[in-house]
Amino acid sequence: MNAVINQTEKELDIQEVLSWLEEDGMVTAENAKMLRMLAVSPEYQEKNALIVIAERQWVDQRDEHGVLDLEVLTVWLSDRAQLPYYRIDPLKIDVTKVTSVMSYAYASRFNILPISLDDQFITVATAEPFVKEWEQELSRINTKSFKRVVANPDEISRYLLEFYTVSKSVNRAESESQKNVAADVSNLEGLMDLGRAGKLDANDQHVVNIVDWLLQYAFEQRASDIHIEPRRDLGNVRFRIDGVMHQVYQVPSTVMAAVSSRIKILGRMDVAEKRRPQDGRLKTRTPDGTEIELRLSTMPTAFGEKLVMRIFDPEVLVKNFKELGFSQSDDGHWQSMISKPNGIILVTGPTGSGKTTTLYTSLKQLAKPEVNVCTVEDPIELVEPAFNQMQVQHNIGLDFSTGVKTLLRQDPDIIMIGEIRDKETADIAIQAALTGHLVITTLHTNDAPSAITRLMEIGVPAYLIQSTVLGVLAQRLIRTLCPHCKASTEVDESTWKALVKPWSPAKPQQIFKPVGCLECRNTGFMGRMGIYEMFTFSRNVKEQITENVNMSSLKKVAIKEGMKPLRLSGAQKVAAGLTTIEEVLRVAPPVDDF
Repeated sequence: MNAVINQTEKELDIQEVLSWLEEDGMVTAENAKMLRMLAVSPEYQEKNALIVIAERQWVDQRDEHGVLDLEVLTVWLSDRAQLPYYRIDPLKIDVTKVTSVMSYAYASRFNILPISLDDQFITVATAEPFVKEWEQELSRINTKSFKRVVANPDEISRYLLEFYTVSKSVNRAESESQKNVAADVSNLEGLMDLGRAGKLDANDQHVVNIVDWLLQYAFEQRASDIHIEPRRDLGNVRFRIDGVMHQVYQVPSTVMAAVSSRIKILGRMDVAEKRRPQDGRLKTRTPDGTEIELRLSTMPTAFGEKLVMRIFDPEVLVKNFKELGFSQSDDGHWQSMISKPNGIILVTGPTGSGKTTTLYTSLKQLAKPEVNVCTVEDPIELVEPAFNQMQVQHNIGLDFSTGVKTLLRQDPDIIMIGEIRDKETADIAIQAALTGHLVITTLHTNDAPSAITRLMEIGVPAYLIQSTVLGVLAQRLIRTLCPHCKASTEVDESTWKALVKPWSPAKPQQIFKPVGCLECRNTGFMGRMGIYEMFTFSRNVKEQITENVNMSSLKKVAIKEGMKPLRLSGAQKVAAGLTTIEEVLRVAPPVDDF
């Protein structure tokens, strides 16, 4: 590829860019000629040359399956200009720092975006690699040197507006709070700083802008949870993406308090109450119009209220069980269980293991017009029109057991109980199963067979477990490898044995390892899926369930009857090239030796 050197100080010219693309064998002469004739009109002259060409969606002549989209053209231009290519990842940019380098007016004038600062250099992304005027001007007022990188012009324009808008909102919100002279001594270490700590209205437009940006940003980054964590001076905003926490932004404590209050107002929570934990929910829309529900939870901490928003994507309800991670045999067993007219089905696993998704997907499938599906939850995770959902409210005496008693008088066919926590709820669930209802509920245990001993600890007799429980599903969520960058690798004998011990399934010919690319933010993983331990109650299993049940014998029989422990389920995903051995070992509990 011919590099462009000694380029004069000027913006990209579409005629010249087309000539370069022809030189490099990327576009046909016919297409270039056609666009040259169109490019003389003013509407084309005002746009970046790469954007104009990308809009044509031409086939890349170097690769018949490739398209000359904006990303491909940007990478090509960076090579031509002999500058590094940079894919903007907003999670890796310190917005507060980069927006202090230059004003929004100046950055937008040249369509440049500062992306990082260190002790020596300021790195700036540009879509006009041959324009250096801004660099010379800024060097006069800045002691640091500048590094230029080439980035997608659309992304520069978009993040330029987003970063400076949120930074401006935070700064102005902080200025507003400092105008009010009032001491904030509501937290454990309240400081008598009368000149500084002010109250900021949660409905202030700057605060509204910050909350709107925060929610939109979370949706775009595929976050499952948003954490707003107060500290003495600067509070943290963090996202959980694919099960891992990422630092996103730091906000002055006075602004963070107003942001939390704004979200509490939207969630219909008591804004004045900051000493007790609260739960709430809100519904919003993504930029593309998709409705998203968020579950809110507050917790009093040393420096104020910590707020966590769990994001529920309604798209998960349209997924089938195979997309959730069920194997063919797991799917068959599960369909057999949920199609029974009566009995109890238990789903177990720790918080964040995907139990809610499994329950809702199952109920969505079962909720036909001829069936009455009722739920009692704490809290209602996702509002679904096909169900009749009841919220537990302890303050008025409406707990799970009271809720289930009420549901039994509502002529239900299928009942979902959010969680069995005590003997009273377990007794009511068993009564419902014995009187002809299908009950689906959750328990917190490490594996599926442990659900039996957990029920016995609560006080449920063995004979009732035998006669009512249809089966138990234990599950975990594992990160899946990024399809764009995963690479094959040899199977390490010792780690494979550690995964499948004490069994000896055939070692796969090859497995895959994470590499890291721009699509997955160099983590090597993108998205999550479930691994499952399906424990069905056959006649042989039921015979093992006695008041003095031997867990080792029970597990042996369960495995003989077809139960695959979580680690073996994970090993299948490893062999299929979906995840890594280390990821399964991290998530799934070890299997007892038999």
